[in-house]
Amino acid sequence: MLSYPANNISTPDEQLNVLQITDLHLSTPTSAPANDDIDNNSDISVCQHSFEKVIEQALSEDIRCDLIVVTGDLVNKVKPAIYDHIFEVLQATDIPFACIAGNHDVTDEIGSDLPFFERELVAQPMDTRLLSRHVIETEYWQLLLLDSSISGQVAGEVTATDIDWLCVQLQECSKPALIALHHHVIPMESDWIDTHMAKNTESFWQHMAPFEQLKVIISGHTHQAQVRHRQGVSVYSTPSTCYQFKPYRDDFAYDENARPGYRWLQLANNGEVASWVKRLDT
Repeated sequence: MLSYPANNISTPDEQLNVLQITDLHLSTPTSAPANDDIDNNSDISVCQHSFEKVIEQALSEDIRCDLIVVTGDLVNKVKPAIYDHIFEVLQATDIPFACIAGNHDVTDEIGSDLPFFERELVAQPMDTRLLSRHVIETEYWQLLLLDSSISGQVAGEVTATDIDWLCVQLQECSKPALIALHHHVIPMESDWIDTHMAKNTESFWQHMAPFEQLKVIISGHTHQAQVRHRQGVSVYSTPSTCYQFKPYRDDFAYDENARPGYRWLQLANNGEVASWVKRLDT
C-alpha cells in the first residue's frame, strides 16, 4: 500500500513532474448505498465521472507522473465516505500524492438551489487526511503545502502563523520552492471570486520578497486557468476537474464552453519551471 502523505520523492532524471488537480466537488461515492442520505443528481455524477476521467487521461499521457497534488474542494458535502472513494482512486494510481483543504472541505452550503448570498454556510470539521503546513522534499525542490481554508467561510486566509512557518522553511532550505494552497493570492480581475480570495495576501507577499528561491505558487478555487507573475514568482490557477467559471466577469457565471482540466508542472533541477493545462478530451 502506498504510504500517505508523500514526504520525500526521488526521480531518475533530476526533474519532478507534478500533476495538479483541483476542485473535484464530489458529493457521493461511487457505491453509495440506496438508503444513503447523500443527494444524487446529474451534477454529482458528472463531477465524479470527470474526476476519474481526468486521472485516467493524465496518467495515460507520454509523461512520467512523480507526484499528484490535490489543491482543495475535494467534496461538495463533507462526508467521510466521499473522501474514502477519492483516496481509493488516488491510491490505485500507485503514485505519491498529497491533498489540502478548500472551503468546501470545511463548509457545507445549505440551499444550493438558491442564489449564493441566500445560502446558509455551515462550518464542518476538516477530514484528518487533508494536510496543513506539510513539506515534500525532493533532491532539488522543496514543496510547501498550506491549508488556506476557514471553516464556515468561502474566503480563505494565509495566517500570520502560516507566514512564519513558510519563512522558517525558506530560511532553512535554499532549494527552489513551490507553495500550494487552495485560495488564490493574486486577484483574478473578477470581482465576485476576488471577494473570496485569501486574506492577508499583502503581508504574505511582503514576507516572501526576500526569498529568491520561491519560484512557483499553485492554487485552485477559481475554476479557470490563469498565469500571473509577482516578485519573480509564477502564480498558476488551474481549472476544476468538473465545472468552470467564466474569467474576467464581475458577476458569477459558469463557462459552459470550458472543459474539465488539470495542470502539469515540470520542475527542473536548476529551478526552471514549465507548466501547461490540459483539458479532458471527451
